[in-house]
Amino acid sequence: MKNSIIYTYKGNLYINLTNRCPARCTFCIKYKWRYRYRGHNLKLFSEPSADEVIRALKVKFPLSKYKEIVFCGYGEPFMRLETLKRVAQWLKKNGVTIPNAKIRVDTIGYANLIYGRNILPEIKGLLDAISISLNAENEDKYLLLCRPKYGKGTYPAVLDFARECKKYIPRVTLTAIEIPGIDLDKCRKIAEHLG
Repeated sequence: MKNSIIYTYKGNLYINLTNRCPARCTFCIKYKWRYRYRGHNLKLFSEPSADEVIRALKVKFPLSKYKEIVFCGYGEPFMRLETLKRVAQWLKKNGVTIPNAKIRVDTIGYANLIYGRNILPEIKGLLDAISISLNAENEDKYLLLCRPKYGKGTYPAVLDFARECKKYIPRVTLTAIEIPGIDLDKCRKIAEHLG
């Protein structure tokens, strides 16, 4: 099975930029599924350049066919910020704009921690949506569940990132998965409180 830098699922096109992630979530299926997802091998032996991603998009994937183009794989897309920006710029220049297909990033929300600065002004106008994994209703549960590289303080940083995203990205969504011990109603209330 060939590794996939681009794959499709349920009418969306996904761009897999990296397998690196600054969290080791206990529920992450990349280890259990050996980097496979719905018939795609998402294990990258090398991270693709922006040019490689753009070339693959031009050759194999008619962009008008997809509802959303999503930066998502078994790693944190913002680990490759410059590549993500270049590809998103190319997508915007090549007709992927509202109300056509939307460009989204699925993230754990650590981008500002990774770079030590607010990266969101750099991506203003490049993304139509962002989905941030909240995963827990408080920091103690979050630390046990997500085991972030940055330790204590990561959870409030994710909340700050989500709050800040609203200034730069039209649609911001927080997600949590159903795991014993996680209160989804409290997670929903946190998301509502953040707006």
